[in-house]
Amino acid sequence: MILTAPEIDPGAFAEHTGWEIKPEGACKADRCVPLPGAPEEGPVPAALLAEPLGMALVHDAPRALWALGPESGGRALLSAQMPELELPDRHGRPFSLGSLRGTRVVMVAWASW
Repeated sequence: MILTAPEIDPGAFAEHTGWEIKPEGACKADRCVPLPGAPEEGPVPAALLAEPLGMALVHDAPRALWALGPESGGRALLSAQMPELELPDRHGRPFSLGSLRGTRVVMVAWASW
């Protein structure tokens, strides 16, 4: 979910993720995850939902946006930073992705297996 504030409307959260915010916590199908400190009414802080539900929460400060989710099953990224990577360019010379720092990069990977 892309958010314009660090809080989430419970109805929109249920619509986009399937998780309903109830008095017992966040519930989806037959499982509920307790959310200690969750407000009984109104928006819920995204940070309160992220860790218990296994969703990454990333903040883009220059654009005042937050991204939450999807569920990762415990394999969430710790950051949105690309690790340092050096690969040969089309002429065989080493090329570091770090040289592009500060610019947007789309990396596409493909494998035949």
